[in-house]
Amino acid sequence: MADQDPRRPSQPFNPHELTQQFEQLLRTRRLNAFSQRARSRPTSQSSPYSSPTPSRHSSQQAPHLPPRSIHDSQNHLPSYSSLRNLPKVPSPPQDPGSLRFRNQLLSLSVGPTKYENPGLLDEALTVIPLDRIYGEAEDESQLLQAQAASMDPPQKPEWGYQDCVIRALLKWFKRTFFTFVNNPPCPACGSPTTALGMTPPTPDESARGAGRVELYKCTASECRAFERFPRYGDVWALLQTRRGRCGEWANCFSMLCRAVGGRVRWVWNAEDHAWTEVYSEQQKRWIHVDACEEAWDNPRLYTEGWGKRMSYCIAFSAEGATDVTRRYVRDASKHGLDRNRAPEEVLVWITDEIKKLRRGDNTSKEDRRRLVVEDHREEKELRGYVVRALAAGLDRITLSGQPSPAGEEQKLPERISGSQAWREARGEAGNRPPSAERPPREGH
Repeated sequence: MADQDPRRPSQPFNPHELTQQFEQLLRTRRLNAFSQRARSRPTSQSSPYSSPTPSRHSSQQAPHLPPRSIHDSQNHLPSYSSLRNLPKVPSPPQDPGSLRFRNQLLSLSVGPTKYENPGLLDEALTVIPLDRIYGEAEDESQLLQAQAASMDPPQKPEWGYQDCVIRALLKWFKRTFFTFVNNPPCPACGSPTTALGMTPPTPDESARGAGRVELYKCTASECRAFERFPRYGDVWALLQTRRGRCGEWANCFSMLCRAVGGRVRWVWNAEDHAWTEVYSEQQKRWIHVDACEEAWDNPRLYTEGWGKRMSYCIAFSAEGATDVTRRYVRDASKHGLDRNRAPEEVLVWITDEIKKLRRGDNTSKEDRRRLVVEDHREEKELRGYVVRALAAGLDRITLSGQPSPAGEEQKLPERISGSQAWREARGEAGNRPPSAERPPREGH
């Protein structure tokens, strides 16, 4: 037998193994090149974080600087693009301003819990003309159902029967039951009065929730009698006096809505206003209601109608607290004010704290789950307002970069409650500038 040729391989050729060996060789050469480049990089004063590799020349010209540490990297803020999509993480209040804001909101959150008092609700039902309210609600509900059925294809009615009950109650409350007070008339002769300032409440006034009392004097020279105007916070007292400003109106009307079966919120505005929200089962959302203005589902009324600028709008109920500012301030650059009472993360923490307080052991698991679903639905709604406001702002800019012609936006009504001078002094008379004279507070 002939001897085997030594040049011929003893094993068959494997191209896959050869490819792996070649890639490994390239990786090794690339790693060696990077290591050599790092060792040969010169040290420069202009680069404080360069390699501290010793060099005969560099050691004499400039001292070596330590490598970049973790503390040094923390001094460089991350880019906005890396943070804009991060959710707000609730943070407990730490500074004095945040702690004061928390105490204020906790105090305000107690008010709507009183609407659950069965005795108070029974007392409220005695002053409401229920036959009239339910009759008007039934008529409107049937009309809405007929209008919806006449559509092609048939539609769902805009408002349900319970919504119509609240709408009828709103009309009766504004036109018949409650009275708005500018300066109260003289109790002796009925003449106009002038404000003298504040005076301490009597024990009886304090017992009925009057934290402060306004003092007025009759303008008639032959009378000169005095009139006290207690700012009652107790709803039972308001059922007797049936007068006040927006704080009293919102407080009393919210309780009456609860008496006829509505789910209600009392909304506090940091710029001295208050109103009501009711939950519509028909539309699965909270509806803006202002008894002073007889306004229904018109949340842009204050900013775009009155010309009012606002910072905080917080809704309180027996089920918690929610920051609803985005519902009422659609264009923050035009109608918003600085929100500097606490960081946004702290406000989220405070509202979550109030929700946990109100949704405690007395709330069933089913109700808790339902409320969480409603919270998510409302948050989606509030975000939608912001998106639509941004889109509307872009639509108002023409291709030439100039604002579009005026008159294309819906004209909202100005404020109707209170005297003209009083509205102008508060800066709530449309586009008119506020007066220098400070008006009396509406009070909450």
